[in-house]
Amino acid sequence: MRVTVIGAGSWGTTIAGILGKKNPVTLWVRREKLAKAIEHSRENAEYLPGMAVPETVTVTTDLREAASKMELLVMGVPSHQYRSVLEKAADYIPNDVPIVSLAKGIEARTLMRMTEVTIDILPTHDINRIGVLTGPNLAAEIAIGQPTASVIAMRDLEIASSLQNIFMTPALRVYTNEDVIGCEAAGALKNVMAIAAGMAQGLGFGDNTMATLITRSLAELTRLGVAMGGRPLTFSGLAGIGDLIATCTSQKSRNRTVGYNLGQGKKLEAILVETKEVAEGINSTRGVLDLAKQYEIEMPIAEQVGRVLYERVSPSDAVGVLMAREAKAEMEGID
Repeated sequence: MRVTVIGAGSWGTTIAGILGKKNPVTLWVRREKLAKAIEHSRENAEYLPGMAVPETVTVTTDLREAASKMELLVMGVPSHQYRSVLEKAADYIPNDVPIVSLAKGIEARTLMRMTEVTIDILPTHDINRIGVLTGPNLAAEIAIGQPTASVIAMRDLEIASSLQNIFMTPALRVYTNEDVIGCEAAGALKNVMAIAAGMAQGLGFGDNTMATLITRSLAELTRLGVAMGGRPLTFSGLAGIGDLIATCTSQKSRNRTVGYNLGQGKKLEAILVETKEVAEGINSTRGVLDLAKQYEIEMPIAEQVGRVLYERVSPSDAVGVLMAREAKAEMEGID
């Protein structure tokens, strides 16, 4: 299968490398300088140093060339760039080509998930062939072959099953799921919670705090995800609790790292200058809060993350607000 991967960040490059072991892959890179560096050294030293890019991966900055004769399109660009890049490629994408998004975010202006953005830009495309790859997938670990699992969510399970075999490796186990909404919502919502987890660690809190935060975060993202149309069981799987644990606890998680630095007292502007790749939670938190308001879902953790990010409230004050909330039943609103 001829595959096109659009986006050469750490995750896009990792997926290109995985797919390139079995298939010819074209990797679209936005910047000419980076494209030439990858082509010359067979390594993306900027985003994935030390990991070889297979010779089966062709690097280009030309979207027309990237989309030529492709049989699978993988969108590996961040959510805030997703629409603009896909719009530029739209004329070259056949209506029946499966499209798999790697992005975990909410578009701020429209509150759309990335598969919804895809449908918006490609209204004649087969909606059953538009999906998402998600789960506890830290690129640096997958790139070096550490065992993990992921989920391909797509309405057409026959297509999802065929893609499952393409993405599967001895170290990456891939499952299928037809709940596109739930899988995609979980991936976007957990980034907000990872910022909260990082703040807790930055403030010096221990394991009890982290366990509590992850558990209550799962309750929040499940409430909103189900209201959006996701299935409750999805949030207890790899796309939900699996991704939430990895993103909240790993030092490789960009969103957790942003939160940690906030908890240590750094200003957001300074953190952004130091952050090489996009931490989706920074852009998605506002959209998540708008969605919560739209669906009338209570999300106290996400609200406090928003106050820290956008209102410059201190993380310690945000924790105080959470701990002072009115007592209630544990399972309220999530059954």
